[in-house]
This record gives sequence, C-alpha cells and structure tokens, in this order.
Amino acid sequence: MYARYIKRILDFVLSLIALIVLSPVMLVIAVLIKLTSKGPVFFLQERLGKDGKIFKIIKFRTMIVNAENIGDGLKVKSELDNRITKIGKILRKTSLDEVPQLFNVLIGQMSLVGPRPPVTYHPYKYEDYSEQQRKRFTVRPGITGLAQVKVRNSVTWNERINIDIKYISNITFIEDIKIIINTITSIISRKNIYQEKQEIEKMEKNENVKI
Repeated sequence: MYARYIKRILDFVLSLIALIVLSPVMLVIAVLIKLTSKGPVFFLQERLGKDGKIFKIIKFRTMIVNAENIGDGLKVKSELDNRITKIGKILRKTSLDEVPQLFNVLIGQMSLVGPRPPVTYHPYKYEDYSEQQRKRFTVRPGITGLAQVKVRNSVTWNERINIDIKYISNITFIEDIKIIINTITSIISRKNIYQEKQEIEKMEKNENVKI
C-alpha cells in the first residue's frame, strides 16, 4: 500500500512544500551562480529512471559549461578540480546543488528516496544490466537512497546495485524516514567524498564482473 500509492502522494506534497520553503534560498543561489560564472543556472543531464526511461535530472550548475568533455569527464577527483566554480564548491560541500531535483520529484520522475539514477552510459547502458540488476529500475529513482547513506562511494557499482535491490524488496515508510534522517546527518558530518571516489575507482579497476 505505502510503496504503491502513499509514497507518491507524500513525494508530491513534501516536494511542493520544500520548494515553497526553500524558494528564497534557491533564488539567492541562482543569482550567485549567474554573478560568479558564465552559463545557465541549472545543469541538466540525461539519467535512467523508472523502467529504464530517460529523463533529465535538474541540479544547480557547479562546474564550468561543458565540463563533462574537459579533463577527467564525469570524474571529479578533488574539490581543487579547476572545473568547479567558486560557488560550486560550496554547493557541492553542502549538497545544495541537489535541491532542484525536487522539481523532478514533483512531476513524478523521481522520488525523495530510492536508488540514485545513473547516467545513461555509466556504469552500464540499460540493456547491459542483468535481469536481476534491472530490478533497481522498477521504482522511481531517489534524491537519496539506502546505498547513499549506507556505503555512498565506498563500494563498487555492482555492490551498490545489490543494496538498491534490497531496499526495493522492502519499501516502508519507516525505512524511508530513517534514510532521510541519515542523509541529513551525513551531510552535516560530511566525509571526503573525493577520497572515497578515488578508492572506488581502484576497486572497480580490479573488479572482473560479467554482466
């Protein structure tokens, strides 16, 4: 009942309330982005959503325009990466760059809690996921999720997918509340996510898994 009906209703109501409450903060951030760097306020990127459907995720832009085609591409190994804008460093550190995803939640492309939506070509194209792994796409992707709060970037993608599937098999209101609380806690006491990403890259290079 909760996963099928109530979760979507709560997503709509809570995302609408959050957007109204946070609108002054979002306006300030938008102005700062425009004043400190050239380019649009928002960064739009194609992601895989429910049932493998492609949608455009919305974030505040934290890097220079066309950053994905410069340097290390999708990888951001350090906060000293010169593609990150001045305001972008603050937004990334506080996760405020993720706030516009509330629009994705409002229109039904995402949920507040669920598996994080991967880009369309990494770690795999949709058709390259195994039948078991595709279960993570049977629900709406989330702004945060169990894998995010449990392991973040400290394990390989395949292990994170397994955690996502575990969440999907038992979606409850209490579990979602716990994940949201843990997400807020982890943002306040934030670890060095760039160091974690470097560690995961080493692990994935040594991993030999056939999909």
